[in-house]
Amino acid sequence: MVELSHLIQIHNLHSLPETDEYNTLGIPVSLDETKTILKTWVLNNQNKEVKNYTFVIELETNNQFIGLIALNLGNQKFRTGEVWYKLHSNYWNKGFGTEALTRILNFGFIDLKLHRIEAGCAVDNIGSIKVLEKAGMIREGRKRQVLPLKSGWSDNFEYAIIETDR
Repeated sequence: MVELSHLIQIHNLHSLPETDEYNTLGIPVSLDETKTILKTWVLNNQNKEVKNYTFVIELETNNQFIGLIALNLGNQKFRTGEVWYKLHSNYWNKGFGTEALTRILNFGFIDLKLHRIEAGCAVDNIGSIKVLEKAGMIREGRKRQVLPLKSGWSDNFEYAIIETDR
């Protein structure tokens, strides 16, 4: 789980222009802005009934921080969740994103008994598209101009996987 001790690493991750290109969060203006976001994630993870899980992605060999991944739960009746992730650019194209996503999908389906898990990504975010598809998620559609990116409005591909797809 994400902790306040990860503040500097998360701030550095959010401050990288290359990881911000397809992200709607934006580059934080200060460490305090990142701390405010991080505190929300930590508190969410501590709720009696967690609805928004945020985890750090670390290398197994030395526990080095390399990114974030989250699973936000929807209405309990529908047993759905939505994932998002962000990896430090030094670790792109090495399989870490796919491995982290596969693990959180397993957590959602096995531990939380979800029926459906969704994700979205900007249509030009080729790296994220590859991660989603390698993890078994299926592109279901396209939303037009829903992401306010620095480069302008972007369309978003909608992906999902259901428990029987696995």
